[in-house]
Amino acid sequence: MALVMEAAAIVAIALSNGQGEPPDWQDFVGIVLLLLANSCIGFYEERQAGNAVKALMAALAPQAKVRRNDTWVVIEACDLVPGDVIGVKLGDIVPADARLIVSNNTSIDQAALTGESLPVGKEVGDEIFSGSTVKQGEAEAVVIGTGSNTFFGRAASLVQSAGDDIGHLQTVLAKIGNFCIISIAIFLVAEIFVMYPGFKYRYRRGINNLLVLLIGGIPIAMPTVLSVTLAMGAKQLAEHKAIVTRITAIEELAGVTILCSDKTGTLTLNELTIDKPTVKQYSHFSVDEIILLSAYASRIEHQDAIDTCVVGSLPDAKLAREGIEEMDFRPFNPVDKRTEATYRRLSDNTVHRVTKGMSSVVLNLCTRNKTEEQIKQMTADVDEYAMRGLRALAVAYEEVPSGNPEGEGSGFELIALLPIYDPPRHDTKETIDRAQELGVKVKMVTGDQLAIAKETGRRLGMGDIMFNTKVLKTGPPPGSGWEDVDQMVLEADGFAGVYPEHKYEIVERLQNMGHLTAMTGDGVNDAPALAKANVGIAVADASDAARSAADIVLTEPGLSVIIDAINGSRQIFQRMRNYSIYTCSVTIRIVLGFSVLVFAFKYDFPPFMILILAILNDGTIMTISKDRVVPSKHPNQWNLVEIFTYAIVYGTYLAISTIVFYIVILKTDLFQRLFGLEHFDDHNDWRLHSIIYLQVSTISQALIFVTRSNGFSYLERPSVILMAAFLIAQCVATFIAVYANWGFTNILGCGWHWAGVTWVWNMIWYVPLDFIKFGVRFFMDMYLRRHQGFVELTTPHDIPADEKAAPATVPAGDGSGEYEAVPTAAAAHRVPSYQPTRRESLGSASNQIERTATLQSYYAPHFAQYQPSGITAFANKLRQGKALFTKKGKRLAMDENELRRFHSVQTAQASQVLSQRQDGGTGAPSRGAGASAAGDYNLNRTTSV
Repeated sequence: MALVMEAAAIVAIALSNGQGEPPDWQDFVGIVLLLLANSCIGFYEERQAGNAVKALMAALAPQAKVRRNDTWVVIEACDLVPGDVIGVKLGDIVPADARLIVSNNTSIDQAALTGESLPVGKEVGDEIFSGSTVKQGEAEAVVIGTGSNTFFGRAASLVQSAGDDIGHLQTVLAKIGNFCIISIAIFLVAEIFVMYPGFKYRYRRGINNLLVLLIGGIPIAMPTVLSVTLAMGAKQLAEHKAIVTRITAIEELAGVTILCSDKTGTLTLNELTIDKPTVKQYSHFSVDEIILLSAYASRIEHQDAIDTCVVGSLPDAKLAREGIEEMDFRPFNPVDKRTEATYRRLSDNTVHRVTKGMSSVVLNLCTRNKTEEQIKQMTADVDEYAMRGLRALAVAYEEVPSGNPEGEGSGFELIALLPIYDPPRHDTKETIDRAQELGVKVKMVTGDQLAIAKETGRRLGMGDIMFNTKVLKTGPPPGSGWEDVDQMVLEADGFAGVYPEHKYEIVERLQNMGHLTAMTGDGVNDAPALAKANVGIAVADASDAARSAADIVLTEPGLSVIIDAINGSRQIFQRMRNYSIYTCSVTIRIVLGFSVLVFAFKYDFPPFMILILAILNDGTIMTISKDRVVPSKHPNQWNLVEIFTYAIVYGTYLAISTIVFYIVILKTDLFQRLFGLEHFDDHNDWRLHSIIYLQVSTISQALIFVTRSNGFSYLERPSVILMAAFLIAQCVATFIAVYANWGFTNILGCGWHWAGVTWVWNMIWYVPLDFIKFGVRFFMDMYLRRHQGFVELTTPHDIPADEKAAPATVPAGDGSGEYEAVPTAAAAHRVPSYQPTRRESLGSASNQIERTATLQSYYAPHFAQYQPSGITAFANKLRQGKALFTKKGKRLAMDENELRRFHSVQTAQASQVLSQRQDGGTGAPSRGAGASAAGDYNLNRTTSV
């Protein structure tokens, strides 16, 4: 669009030069200044927002653990130099090229560099490369290359940056721009044929009229406004502890329908504790002695979550190595699923060995004092822990008579089961409820055992329809009622026993069903799914690999930050949508209004005045990036048919207001009789130019207050900065119209009386705009319902009395009692949630049907609070198209495919209500049969506990 404005500048300076008249310098300079102003404002705002985000991103810069002066310190990876000794562990991204000097079962994923699909084992002397990821074990290495001298750096230097991929948003902007350009082109061609062959206009006169359409119709500020809105939105999200690493993720986050959340650290505190009163003892050791032995089998440096929990349970962390000499230590790895320490007790110089890990693995190691009764008892204890949502960590002990750390021991003896519990965050349940209210289904995707996942889901109110990941391969069991794997994935509350490939597959299946999917994670095994998801979210304290793959990085733990980010992104989306409707409407009103005035009255509006109007308008509209908006209650999507429909209706209405005003002034004596104002005989009177300029400027800018609101515009308060910008711009426009005496552009001040009449005229025409908005919404919904196939929806009359929740029926707003509201419980039980069927909706009929059907659950809580009456009831019916109401004895209609496909959120809400009812309404989680399954602590990865 900037190119079109540049073309207009060339027209003003080159093509307008003819017939003895000088070039149109004022228009040329004005257009150039407008282009420069937009560029400068956009640059400044984006730079300010970018600096704020960069300051926070600096805190997330890759870190490296390095040994300097015999002390381990953490520094930024960019400060490493060759010769430094670094330490890496599971989940770390290698910060530099290095050669291993210590290696404990180290495995490195080099897929990003070499394309190898499997991790590569590394031994002492092998090289590890910058950018690769530690998949197993831990190691120390000496740095041999940094920056551009690394393997990764040398490869990167061969590739030029391709810039940001703005993808879907750019497609939308291009379509909006094309709509404006095509609209202008149609009327330009029409004017050319009417003015020159028809009216026999002089060359220069016609050029001036064409410039009016070009300058006034092109939304020159649109790219700047939308980019600034996104940049300011990124700054806003950063203030709410969500740092955006890919700017277009904001737009996609606003449309997210399903959030796949890792359990540990996101839904729970990730602060494991040992429940000492319920420790299961199988030998003579006391509870304190068992915990101390477990601490011996734990790292005191490079600790994982279990080691931190065990060592943290001691009165003093120093006790973990006090009185012993560590002779050998085997860290956790996903294959062995346990840790092991061999140590010498300094008090008697004897050697002992202790191991802790997955109960079944540790039990298989035990050979001493092992009986069938003990095995049954331990299995029962693990099941008991599982029913209580606890994880079982087995501990075994043996003596090493030979004193050789690699020698055979006397045989491991099972000494205890430690119950480990990661409590949910205090706000997780409330946050999940908020997410469901926003139309976002939260699914738990965890590596823990199925029974533990179900118990956590019940505690959090998520539901317990969860599956083991084996169903992704085997499909639904016969007779289960599930049609296929996709249906199970869509309607499940979560999955347990998940590996990286499972997370990736779950996200992919949801996307293939048309859902925008967000994925949270913290570990290295979350990275593939984070990269695959529409919006990857790395939670606080995530590994380097997870943060590299994510689109949004959280700096504060918990799910509530994500919901706040979703709300923030929806506010940003609303601002972009509101502006898009506004700018397309202004294009229509300019090209239609002034073209009709040319065709009907040969009216020649000065192009310089339309340029002044554009400059003041752009200055005002820039503030929309900071406007106060209410986030939508359902996922957002671009609906260009809706945007263009609003634009055509609004633009036509505003154009009519100008045309009628011009006719009344020129062809009648209304204002002369009412106010004693002078009559204009010349249809191109210079004072008439000032009056039309003020009328177009005032009501055009006022339209933004209509497009930014869902209800009555005067009831939804805009931001102070937007209102102030509007008032300042219109004060300037009014003073120009009243006092300007610019002969170079055929403008003469109209005086305060005409200015007052113009303001009153615009106020009168402004009032119906809200009703036009409600009417367009109503007729669009009615049209879509009439032109699509429908099936009947279940109404409150079909729900048994014992399944109904609190009554939520309300009489119709007209008091006739003809309509009644569908109860919210019924909506939760039977009506599908709003879920877009396609990633890129450009206003398809099916998506409009989804939107209409969702109005039941979306507006029911609001309408259940009061009985609308009078004009409010009428407006509400127009706004909703009576979608909330159904005639008594009849049923609402909805497309059958949409009814079957999109009901996951309401199903979860209904199952939660039924679960609470089964527990006597106490809200306590019920115990399903699955809760008795083994609740063994899953040691597939150290961060999933």
